[in-house]
Amino acid sequence: MPQPALLAHDLVRNLGGRRVLDGISLTASPGHRIGLVGENGVGKSTLLRVLAGVDDPDAGSVTRPADLGFLHQEMPYDADATIAEVLDEALREAREDLAEVDRLGGELARVPEDDPAHQELLVAYGGRLEQAQDRESWDADRRAALVLDGLGLGGFGHDRTLGSLSGGQRGRLALAALLVRRPSTLLLDEPTNHLDDGAATFLEEQVRSLPGTVVVASHDRAFLDAVCTDLIDLDPAVHGPVRYGGNYSAYLSEQRAERERWERRYAEEQEELAQLRHSAGVSAHRVAPDRGRTDNEKMGYGHRGGRVQNQISRRVRNATRRLEELERGQVAEPPRPLRFAGGELAARTEDGPRPLVSLHEVRVPGRLTLDGLELSATDRLLVTGDNGAGKSTLLAVLAGRLQAEGEVYRRRRLTVGLLTQDTAFERPDRTVRDTYELSLGEQLAEKVPLSSLGLMHEADLGKPVGQLSVGQRRRLALALLVARPPQLLLLDEPTNHLSPRLCDELESTLGPGPGAIVVASHDRWLRRRWQGRELRLEPGQDRAEGRS
Repeated sequence: MPQPALLAHDLVRNLGGRRVLDGISLTASPGHRIGLVGENGVGKSTLLRVLAGVDDPDAGSVTRPADLGFLHQEMPYDADATIAEVLDEALREAREDLAEVDRLGGELARVPEDDPAHQELLVAYGGRLEQAQDRESWDADRRAALVLDGLGLGGFGHDRTLGSLSGGQRGRLALAALLVRRPSTLLLDEPTNHLDDGAATFLEEQVRSLPGTVVVASHDRAFLDAVCTDLIDLDPAVHGPVRYGGNYSAYLSEQRAERERWERRYAEEQEELAQLRHSAGVSAHRVAPDRGRTDNEKMGYGHRGGRVQNQISRRVRNATRRLEELERGQVAEPPRPLRFAGGELAARTEDGPRPLVSLHEVRVPGRLTLDGLELSATDRLLVTGDNGAGKSTLLAVLAGRLQAEGEVYRRRRLTVGLLTQDTAFERPDRTVRDTYELSLGEQLAEKVPLSSLGLMHEADLGKPVGQLSVGQRRRLALALLVARPPQLLLLDEPTNHLSPRLCDELESTLGPGPGAIVVASHDRWLRRRWQGRELRLEPGQDRAEGRS
């Protein structure tokens, strides 16, 4: 049975007085796994919600399959519902398939082949059988157990209520329910949030095995690289959003080339426009009707003067015509993309006989146990580990924000900056510009303008902080840190909620340099490229294992 495609035509969506989607069209055919990329606030989640039918477009249309699944839809259960009820709903279609195949098979056995109803039953039976095969309905119960285990929920009792689960666990359960269903079209918004390495790898395998259509918005570059057959960049381009064939690695090289072509074409057109305007202006002056003849022109003017004037007039007309054509069809100026320009992230400090920070036999009951750790003045340390291993707890101890049992030494007058996962500001009604200036002080804010760091668009500086997206708030928090670099910089999941391009640029600044930097991350793309030391924390164990 052919899988239906997902079609969108000229979608327009306005939010808060701003046009977020402007004429977006999309064809997502079965077998294609399309990644949506672009800067924070460019409309990835908005597009998914419109495609899913959760939000209506202000203009345009969507043709979607009936059995579409969307990760970020609210689960239709209250806190008292159990995991078993969620699984029953996820398995309902598969069980209906099997029941209908059995019923139609029984009807076929009873109706003679020469009966006119036999052919209708045969067609219905074949269609339902093919649907059951596409959904792998006979394997649904086994698949449910496999999916729960693969996403780290296998040890949970099915009588456990949703209210007893954490937000991350509920998110994994919603994802599990979709994978068990195997809808013909699957829309995923940041599906690897709250997943450890094993669960993320399992999800990649599951998504690649789906026969239908997948559209995913994700900041997880490793996931995009492993899963996608196409990527759509929603950032501004010459002719609107650009679709690139291939995975994230292929997109990176193609996108750079596309941007260079746009910039080159714009520069060439601007140069030609300037020449045409000059040419038309000079020639028009020379052919001006009230211009008197020079002495050199008076001799023989009647013989050749008219011909020269006609030639000049023709050049004026040609230049003017070409100028009008070029002005009508010229490409827009490429908007300056955000380019992280934070420079050195940490401040230089003297390398004395003792480390910046040292921990010995440190323990936070139920959250962290660590035999020892020392950080030098120029250290680069990556902290890894599964969810619940204590990565955020360790950073809070290093920052002095959390008291721990054991010996904690911190160099006197050490400046420490911490980028937390949950970014909140005391005054959400205060503008981005005012928040930046009041946090840093007028003198430093003037010396290091927020717009110079490449983290916030100029158009967003007047917005109240409370109206920013999660990613934009993290950008602002990062800007406040790098504008006044601390001697010890602690970054907790710094690539969460940031665009893939900004993640690439941020990582390039994490190499050797002044000051000490500690990064806690589950980002597989970042970890594969890490050049410094690594400390892996193991949950539920009495010690952590470190390696260089």
